[in-house]
Amino acid sequence: MVENALNILETSNLFITGGAGSGKTTLTRALIDDAVQKGKSVARLASTGMAATLIGGQTLHSFFDLGIASTQEELERNGKLDPSKKIIKLIRSMQIIVIDEISMVGAPLLDMIRLRLLQAEFSGRLIVVGDFLQLPPVTRGSEPIYFAFESPSWERFGFETIHLEGSYRTHEAEFLNLLEQVRHARIDEEAMGALDALVRELNKDMSTITLLFGKNISAQNHNRSQLEHLHGEIIELSTYVTVHDKKMQDRDIERFMSESRIEPVLALKVGAPILFTRNAWNYYNGERGRITSIEEDVIWIKKADGVNVKVERVDTTKTRWVEKGNSASEEKLITLSQFPITLAFAITIHKSQGMSLADYVIETNEIFAPSQFYVALSRSVSAHRVTLIRPNRGWEKLCFVHPKAKRFIDLM
Repeated sequence: MVENALNILETSNLFITGGAGSGKTTLTRALIDDAVQKGKSVARLASTGMAATLIGGQTLHSFFDLGIASTQEELERNGKLDPSKKIIKLIRSMQIIVIDEISMVGAPLLDMIRLRLLQAEFSGRLIVVGDFLQLPPVTRGSEPIYFAFESPSWERFGFETIHLEGSYRTHEAEFLNLLEQVRHARIDEEAMGALDALVRELNKDMSTITLLFGKNISAQNHNRSQLEHLHGEIIELSTYVTVHDKKMQDRDIERFMSESRIEPVLALKVGAPILFTRNAWNYYNGERGRITSIEEDVIWIKKADGVNVKVERVDTTKTRWVEKGNSASEEKLITLSQFPITLAFAITIHKSQGMSLADYVIETNEIFAPSQFYVALSRSVSAHRVTLIRPNRGWEKLCFVHPKAKRFIDLM
């Protein structure tokens, strides 16, 4: 698959898509690694700070110097329609630009990106990655959703598509079939029966399960109340902040923390269940464990398989590309140092993106966005490791996708 993608990039831009767990991230990382080994400059970008953090990159607005504009009209009103020579040189110096979570990039944003690429006379390749049957672009208030593929820029980019099938997360054929039906919002009587079977009695020990909520406040409240029920004292571990650029202000640090989903203070207890939020050689993103000891810079965690893991702080760095002569290099702005864990009592569906979960419960009555239920359900490593709270409305009303995204995928 990597060789096929490299062949496409010889002549065209590339769109990598597929369902949850199909290997989009793995393929993208392989392409980035290949480019870096060949001495190419690669910009790793995403529409949200959280998504950008997961790929070790920066936001689209930051890289393309779009300010807070949502449209080209706003870009013009804000005096940013014409980029500086510095930005033009920076974009021109890139051989590959990767945009992750393309489903969350709206048409107006894609138009602004193409404008910047044209202004810089960009001659490299564009790789966009994501699944339009997952979370859609965030809009203001009741503004209509316009997906990236609705923009004239999408067709002009001339993407060749690689559509990945199957899942590395689960190999259960019946569960995979159910996930595909939920993904496409085409559930039949058999699928509804399979969803009914996932409605089970909750374990009385709430520390053994993770509740998946649609709303951040619900997850925060549940984590707080469950942590207080545990014996022992709460230990607070502050996030270390290193400012590399003196121009960075407190509000910049706060925004970066918020975008990266890193708390200023991590409140924990010995015995508290946690989820890892990164991949490493001895744990994976979403794997469960329980804290056995806490120090300022080391936490010991016993995983579900009984293995004890020493966990140290991990750096999350906000960077920017800076033009230097005829090339460009990444410059550090802010570094946050915190443990790559989160309390496992509850998390939001949005934060669970990219995770592989076991022993969790989906609060279906907080599903409000298109494809949100699919994102939640597809985190599971097995049909036996996920439980559903029966929704107040029928399954068919829970399994919905945006009609425009559905039409686009059906025509691919």
